Amino acid sequence: MRRFEFVEGTSSKFWQPEVQGNSFIVTFGRIGTAGQRKEKAFPDAAAAEREYEKKVAEKVREGYREVTAEGAAPAPVAAAPRAPEKAPLPRRVPVAKPTPELLKAAADALAGLRARLGWRSWEVTSRARSARRALRALGGVDPAAHAELSSTFDALMARVVVSPKEGRLPLRHALGLLSELDVAAFSRAVDAWRRAPETEALAMVRRAESLGEPELALRLGLLLAERPGMKGSASEEGWGKRWGVLRPHVEAKLTSSGGSLTEWVKGVNAGSDAQLAGRLSRLEA
Repeated sequence: MRRFEFVEGTSSKFWQPEVQGNSFIVTFGRIGTAGQRKEKAFPDAAAAEREYEKKVAEKVREGYREVTAEGAAPAPVAAAPRAPEKAPLPRRVPVAKPTPELLKAAADALAGLRARLGWRSWEVTSRARSARRALRALGGVDPAAHAELSSTFDALMARVVVSPKEGRLPLRHALGLLSELDVAAFSRAVDAWRRAPETEALAMVRRAESLGEPELALRLGLLLAERPGMKGSASEEGWGKRWGVLRPHVEAKLTSSGGSLTEWVKGVNAGSDAQLAGRLSRLEA
C-alpha cells in the first residue's frame, strides 16, 4: 500500500490509498494516529482504479510526498514522526483589576454603543471599538457578575438578532465585545441567539459551537466574522498569524471527535456571504 505524507508548519498528515475490487479506500489522519478509513464503491474495478490515480495526482499537487514505494509494506505508525506539540493558546485579554472607575467607563461605553445602533455604520463601528477597549481594560470579567454591565450588555447581545430597522448590532461587533470577556458570556449569548431565526452569520457561530469547546468556538467565530479591508479589522497577515496559533487546537479537537477541518469547513453554509466564503477558504490554505 502506498503512503503519502504532508509535514509543513502545523500540518503533519498522512494519506494511504488502495483499491479492493471495485472499491476505492483511503486511510488518512494525523501522523502518529491510526487515522480514519473511508470507502467508496464504483461500478467496476476500472472506475475505482481511475479514481485512485486521480486522487494520487491531486495529493501530489497539494504537496504530499510519497514515503512508501508501491508494493512495499507501509511504514509502521509508531515509527512515523510525531506531530509538533501545539503551543498553548495565549490569553485573549491582559490581566487587569476591574476598579469602580473602569467598570463605570465600560458601562458608559456600552450604553453609548447601544444608543447609536441603527445609525450610520461608521458611527456604530466607532462606538463598538470604544466599548471593546473599555471592556479589555477590565481584564476578562464576566459581565453577569457586575451590575453596572449586566443589563446593558445583555440588551446589546439581544440586538444581534433583531431586524436592521430595529437597530441591529452586527455579529462581528458582538463577537469583538465577547472576545474581551470571560467565555461564559459567549456561551450565554449563543444560548440566547438560538431562539432567533437562523441567518448565515448565526449559522456560522452555531457551527463553531459544534466544536464542543466554547473558547475555541469564540476565537474561531471571531476570525470568520472579521471582514477584510474594513476599518478596525486586523491585517490579513495578522489574521493569518492568529489562525496559525488557533489551527492546531481546532484540528486536534476535530480529530479527537473523528472529524477533520475539511469536513468542518464543508459543513458551514456561507450562502451569499462572499466574505465568509473567503475566510472559510483560508482556513484550509
